[in-house]
This record gives sequence, C-alpha cells and structure tokens, in this order.
Amino acid sequence: MTDSGSTSTRVCNVLVVGSGAAGMRAAIAAHEAGSDVVVVGKRPHLDAHTVLASGGINGALGTRDAEDSWQQHYADTVREGYFLSHPRVVEIMAREAAAAIEELAGWGCEFARTDDGRLDQRYFGAHYYRRTCYAGDFTGRAMLRTIHRRAQEIGVRPVIEDTYVARLLVADGTCFGALAFDLHSGERTVFLADAVLVCTGGHTRLWRRTTSRRDENFGDGFGLLLEAGAELMDMELVQFHPTGMMWPEDVAGQLVTEAVRGEGGRLYNAEGERFMQRYDPERMELSTRDRVALAMYTEIAEGRGTPRGALLLDITHRSKDFILEKLPRMYRQFIEQEMLDISKVPMEVAPTAHYSMGGVVVDPETHATVVAGLYAAGEVTGGLHGANRLGGNSLAETIIAGRRAGEAAARFAEEDEVVLRSRRVIAEAGAELDALVGPGEELARPLQRTVRDLMWRHCGVSRNEAGLRSALAGLGDVRATLPSIDVRPGAEGWSDLAHALDLRMGLLAAEATVVGALARRETRGAHNRTDFPDLDPGLQVNFYTSLGDSGISIRSEPVPSASPELDEIIRTAPKVEAGADRLLE
Repeated sequence: MTDSGSTSTRVCNVLVVGSGAAGMRAAIAAHEAGSDVVVVGKRPHLDAHTVLASGGINGALGTRDAEDSWQQHYADTVREGYFLSHPRVVEIMAREAAAAIEELAGWGCEFARTDDGRLDQRYFGAHYYRRTCYAGDFTGRAMLRTIHRRAQEIGVRPVIEDTYVARLLVADGTCFGALAFDLHSGERTVFLADAVLVCTGGHTRLWRRTTSRRDENFGDGFGLLLEAGAELMDMELVQFHPTGMMWPEDVAGQLVTEAVRGEGGRLYNAEGERFMQRYDPERMELSTRDRVALAMYTEIAEGRGTPRGALLLDITHRSKDFILEKLPRMYRQFIEQEMLDISKVPMEVAPTAHYSMGGVVVDPETHATVVAGLYAAGEVTGGLHGANRLGGNSLAETIIAGRRAGEAAARFAEEDEVVLRSRRVIAEAGAELDALVGPGEELARPLQRTVRDLMWRHCGVSRNEAGLRSALAGLGDVRATLPSIDVRPGAEGWSDLAHALDLRMGLLAAEATVVGALARRETRGAHNRTDFPDLDPGLQVNFYTSLGDSGISIRSEPVPSASPELDEIIRTAPKVEAGADRLLE
C-alpha cells in the first residue's frame, strides 16, 4: 500500500494536461470562453519541451515573398508528408498560421523584424517561399514565455507543476477528469473536470538516440489516451533528424541544427568520403531530411562510421566569425558539452529520433477524440504531418490547435448538462496506483533502457520484418516484468512511481509503433522498410491502433479525400527545388 497521505479533490470546467505551447494556448482560449481552467505539468512551467524548438514558426505572411499564400503552404505540407496528411487538418493550419503568428507578436513575442519593422521570415526546409518567422535560434523558448505571460495577464491560474497524471478517468464513454500525484510528496489529487485536454507531446524518448530530454516524451500521453479508449493513427511515422550529438552519453542525441548544413556544413564518413555523393549527388547535404538520415544510417551500419558509431559534420572551411554570426548556439553547445571548437574540428553526429508524426485521432475542427469530453492538441495528435514533417509547422500547430481545442473544450463544458463522475472508476484508479508501490526485483530505469535499445535497433531509421518481430517479442518480455518493478518513495520523492508509469505507458506507445511499422509494408518518407524499399501507391492509407482486451489492434482507412479546391492547389502550386539558399527538409 502507498504511504502518500490523503487524496484531495479539485473541481474545474477544463483540465489541461501539459504546460507547453499547445496546453497553455488551450488554457488561454478556454479561460477567455468563460471556463474555470486548471493546468498541470510534470516540469517547471517555463521548461516544457517547447523550449527546445529552435528554428521557427511558419505562416504565409509574405514579408519577404509577397507571392506566398496559404495555398502554397498547404501544397508544400501535403507533398512533404507523402500524401498521408489529412487535407482538412493541413488546410486549417495553413489558413490560420499567419494570424496566429501576428497574435503572438501582438502579445510581445520577440520575433526578428526587418529594418522597416515587419516580422522577418527566412527559408526553412522544403518551403517554396520564405515563411518561417523566428526569434534567433530560441523561437520555442520565446513563444512559451510569451504565452505564459499572456496567461498570467488575463488571470489563468498558475500551472500546478511537478504533477504526474497517472490515469484519465472515464465512465460510460465520457472523460470526467484525471488522477494525478505530486512527484515530490506523492500526494494524490483527483481532478474532476467537465472536459479534459491532453497536450503531452510525443514518444521520441523511446529511442536510444533522441532530441528529447530525460523524463519527457516517453509516450505517456499516448498510453493515457489508449487506456481511455481513444484511437491513435500512423504511430510508425517517426521523424529522425540526421544530426544529433554522439557524446557525452548524457547528451547523446541532442539536436545539431540543420542550419549547420544550410550554412555549408559537409558530411564525411570515417574514410574521408563525402558520402552524400552516393545517395543524392545533385543536392548532397541539402537533400531531404529523411534521405540524409537514411544515408547516414547506412554508412554507419556498413562500417564506415567513427569508433563511436558516428559520422563527421564539418564546418571548418567557414571562418570562426562566420560561425559565431550564423551558428552561435551550436558553437556554444559543442564548447560546453565536448570542449570542441567546431571552427577547427569536425563534429561527430548520427541520426536521432526527433518528432512523433502520428498520434491520437482528433476531429480537425474541434480536436475532440472519440471519447466524449476528451480533447488533445500538439505533438500528441496525428493528421497534420503525414510521413515527413515540415520544420516550423509544429510550432504553428501548437498555437492553432491549442486555441481550437481550448474553445471546443470550453463549449463542451458549458453545454453538457450532466457529468457522470464515477466513484468506482476513481477508486479503481487509486487501487491501481497502490498496487504499483512496493519492493520488487526489477528497476524501471534499466527496463526503459532496454525498450530504447530495442526501438533503436529494430524500429529506427531502417526497419524490416524480422527486426520488427524481434522488437515485439522484446517488448513483450519487458511487459512481463511490470508486476515485479521496485517502487519505493525516498529522498528523491516519488520518481520511482513516475518511471514505472512511464515504462507502462511507453510500452503501449512502442507496441503501437511497431505494429504500425509491420503493417506499412512500403518505404514512404521517414518510414524505411529494407524489405519493401519502394513506395506502394496502394498504401496511401492511415493506420489506426486501439487498445482492447487482447492488446493493440490495427486497422487501415484511405486518407480522407480533399475538396476540389484543395486538389486544384496540389495540381497547380509550384514544387520546391533545392537552391543555393534553400535547405530541403
């Protein structure tokens, strides 16, 4: 039994789980609609994963290229997603992005500006025009601070930090709240809400090399949503960034921005070959993100990597002054982490899990899931990115989807006449937590590492049937150890319990990913099957996973049809080509 003390109860109209850009934009929208809003987060409120987004946010403002339009933004996104994106989801993002950016600027977000005071825009990968607004190379941090400041100004309650949501409470197909505990004291809170909004990010921490930090993006949101009865889609579609740091071990996978290649960085293998000549001789390092990542993975797998299993990214032919002007964050990052001067010595890099392009299925207009009263926004959702994400679209998604989801959750909270709050469901959720606490033979941390190794080895940049089957078997072995995990509160608080829950939820997300990867018997975008190396036109489908009594099940449906207007945009909009100042995504 637990020794966490009493369980308290808090009541609100809208509960938001996650305090990043999507969650806080949702909280603002729900508050402005008249709802009493509570936001909970695992991390300090200004340290959500959004702060790691560096490059920028997309919107067809036309500052640098007056010809840009939402239509071109739509076409670039659908094409780059290999036609697996939901057309209406993309349309909403493309139509509303410019106004959303201007709103942020009006709230004081310190975006870069031109000499005449307009919001500056630059090229980003696979965009036909310059449509990426930015705040140096700290865009996500600038946005998050702005959104939190705005929330404070209008009276949104302060975020309840260091709080882990262990279970979404659902009765008769309706979500009525969540059970959470304090990561330090273990004290539990039953949050009773008319509507719940999940903005918990993705699952890229499930891979050994990842741009996500420790204790974030382990797939806990996906697990919570599956257990609540929601469906996930396209979980096999995971974007691997070509360049992540290789060492020290505690920062392995940390992002090395694409701007290094955009500013002339060259990739070499351990034999001194500029190997992209083999894979894309025309575009070389400016090739697409998925192609560069696969080329790098192949070079390493075939034995042409460094002793650390990396490749070399070289910017030493540029002057130090140039690097300090164009890549100041990268210069500092390597000095601080490796004591390496990138103006003199090449960087060791390798592909790294970067973004979850699949996620929970939501209505494009409201971001409602199939569970009444349960909404989601941000990276935890699917439908926008397809098989390869355009950089800069994810930050646009957070504020557009966050606003829409917050407004819809507030409407549901106001209009729903009767909210069933089952004491039985609450008691069962508490008993489930009780059962997890106690001595055991296994520790969650090493088992998490086992999962990450399995996913990296068998469901990473390159995949095949035999490897994916091995991954499923290995995940099953880890699942069998769950009843014997050691969970005891101590001087570090209740982190053991959080690690055990992360593992349980992460296993669900990992299994959904592997099952999807087995079903998608083709190579498309970021999904590379060595046993099915070609794109299959018959697999222009979305794969949907759900959780039942027998575990994860999967089905497929054709990608929803686009309207005639949207089809015409795809037919007529110009296509992106690599150029001197354009880095393809």
